[in-house]
Amino acid sequence: MSDYRNLIAWREAMILAECVYHDTENFPGHEIFGLRAQIRRAAVSVPSNLAEGSGRNSSGEMRQLVGYACASLAELETQLELAVRLGFLAADASAIGQADRVAKLASALRRFLSQADAASHEKRVTKNE
Repeated sequence: MSDYRNLIAWREAMILAECVYHDTENFPGHEIFGLRAQIRRAAVSVPSNLAEGSGRNSSGEMRQLVGYACASLAELETQLELAVRLGFLAADASAIGQADRVAKLASALRRFLSQADAASHEKRVTKNE
């Protein structure tokens, strides 16, 4: 796989992590080790999984780690929603919009890798016949 820094999804996920850190800076003091920490961990997990997948040996491994990134995004979006409901975060916080953008990019990357694997498999089957 190519350098993860070339992945648009990774670049946007890094922006997401930055947004999350900025948006959660003013959470109540009692949430420093609670929801704020959880949100930040989930946000960091997204680009980390994309980078790790890019460093793997196969597109199947990459697809699996993109799946982990998508799961972390779902976790993050849920936590951001809870933060809004609790009044810790504005509904129009930059992290919320950026999370949606990254989710679309990660899903597109996942579909692309699945299609590439299917095409590669079909090519091998045809060649062996």
